[in-house]
Amino acid sequence: MTEKKHIVVIAASFRRGNSERLGDAFIKGARAAGHRVEKISLRTKKIRYCTGCEACAATGLCVLSDDAPEIAEKMVNADAVVFAVPIYFGNIPGQLKTLFDRMNPYFRKPYRFRKIVILACADQDRQDMFIGAKQSVESWRLAFSKAKLTDTLFVGGVNHAGDIDGHPALKQAEALGRNLY
Repeated sequence: MTEKKHIVVIAASFRRGNSERLGDAFIKGARAAGHRVEKISLRTKKIRYCTGCEACAATGLCVLSDDAPEIAEKMVNADAVVFAVPIYFGNIPGQLKTLFDRMNPYFRKPYRFRKIVILACADQDRQDMFIGAKQSVESWRLAFSKAKLTDTLFVGGVNHAGDIDGHPALKQAEALGRNLY
């Protein structure tokens, strides 16, 4: 029997759109497999921009006070981190990029996660729409060298909230959640 894992799903949609529904399908599968899953919706969080002050390099803590440290702590203490993202102009939403920037204090600290998953939706049904998102996550992942981007699921042609309803990708996401470990 597989050891049950702690998975954090970061929902980066600001409209509870298709990517979040894809993330919810993943969560359904992961929970069915007995894993503990925590969903963090960035739309309900306050994450300020990194100012580049580099105080965190000396102290290990960010000087800004907002939700970013709490989210980062949950991410680094999980076994897997899953990003459910809409694709905006070929890349991840700005709020997620800002969270990546704010994780600078954690680059030199121990972390637990070893698996990273990207679940992404875009209005255009072209695989090249996902290149920028994958590159952004991989660039962030380089700071966590023991972790690997293990799985991706990209769904194009879903623009309006609900366009993904009934799409086969929902079953794929659920199976990915169930079989991640």
